[in-house]
Amino acid sequence: MSDVIQIDVKAILKAKAGKKAKYIPRFVVSYLKKIIHQDEVNLALRTFGHKRDLDFINAFMEYFNNSFEVHGLENLPQDDRRYTFVSNHPLGAQDGLGLAYILGPIYKGKIKFLVNDLLMNIPQISSFWVPINKTGKQARNFPQQVNAAFQSDNHIVMFPAGLCSRKKKGVIKDLPWKKTFIPKSVQSQRDIIPIHFEGENSKFFYRLANINQMLGIKFNIAMLYLSDEMFKNKNKKFKVTIGKPIPWQTFDKTRNATEWAQHVQDIVYTL
Repeated sequence: MSDVIQIDVKAILKAKAGKKAKYIPRFVVSYLKKIIHQDEVNLALRTFGHKRDLDFINAFMEYFNNSFEVHGLENLPQDDRRYTFVSNHPLGAQDGLGLAYILGPIYKGKIKFLVNDLLMNIPQISSFWVPINKTGKQARNFPQQVNAAFQSDNHIVMFPAGLCSRKKKGVIKDLPWKKTFIPKSVQSQRDIIPIHFEGENSKFFYRLANINQMLGIKFNIAMLYLSDEMFKNKNKKFKVTIGKPIPWQTFDKTRNATEWAQHVQDIVYTL
């Protein structure tokens, strides 16, 4: 068990802030430990952190006592073609891991999620991730990273909104979907399979996310609370609905890519 990584907020701050870390008040460090559930996360990692890939995901679901009511399994193709799976993004952990839990065994682990490269810090399931960094030094490699993913033999799973769903006027819904999955699916001749994941985060999370957006703060403060939301979603059952494949030929020039992305998003919310 000595090779199981443990989370250490204080060490992370020191690595990120360098000598300035010593000026960070203790109460801030303590608060960060609390909201990311450092002790609980480390206990979970000690319990099943030695597992990898689907074994890790199965252990996660057992540890958090999560289960899924899946509708539309008959819509999942069983041929040798490659597909793009797109889903709404209501949560922060159980939805992504849940789709890996559902799709992984069916497609023998040949699935790749296009995700923020921060998730590469979870080495137990890094084999499922295609790390995408849209900012900073790696931004120039973004098109190549996406192209390589879609040209691979793996099925691609995406949350086109990029961020977790927001709550507006009492309705929980994704922000407008990014269009990337449309032209890339057409170029690689992948039919698109829409998925709706039913779930929600806390009222606090949505209020914080809305304030973040209203103030125009570039850093996604709400992201810091996703670990907290993960623990709030313990012992829950989620409904997942899989729609019928949409042929890649559907996405012709009668609409632009942004309009087609909105069309697929609308389909997801009718499932």
